[in-house]
Amino acid sequence: MKITKDTIVTITFRATDAQGKLLEDGKEPRAYLHGGYNNTLPGIEKALEGQEKGFSAQLVLQPEDAFGARDESLVHSIPKSEFPPGVKVGGQLQGTDDQGREQVFTVKKIKGDTVHLDGNHPLAGQVLRFAVKVVDVQAASAEEVAHGHAHGAHGHHH
Repeated sequence: MKITKDTIVTITFRATDAQGKLLEDGKEPRAYLHGGYNNTLPGIEKALEGQEKGFSAQLVLQPEDAFGARDESLVHSIPKSEFPPGVKVGGQLQGTDDQGREQVFTVKKIKGDTVHLDGNHPLAGQVLRFAVKVVDVQAASAEEVAHGHAHGAHGHHH
């Protein structure tokens, strides 16, 4: 079966940054619903479109095909007094961006009375390398299509 819209694709992948630092070891298979549901990176979907079980590839994804370019409008400095006690570097907070959309912000640093937040994905703006292998391809169920994601052993569990 070929990978097309509304197929469940099970893959393994090993991911590294451009310098070769390991980001994901690729040992656990993951299933996703293919076809523009934002369940995997755009560059992976493009590379797998029309392929079959057993296909493997070495991919180099530019930021726009991975986690996007960095958006400096998502970087903010906020007075520490506006945070609950115990705020720490590396902590994540749920907030809203300038357009009122839900956004996760990571505390990048605390300097004096100021907390520096970044709403970008930690891998935004980076070139990433993937070794991808297609383990299985099957037709999605009507329920999976309605929910917009894969169910089952390597997909989403309700």
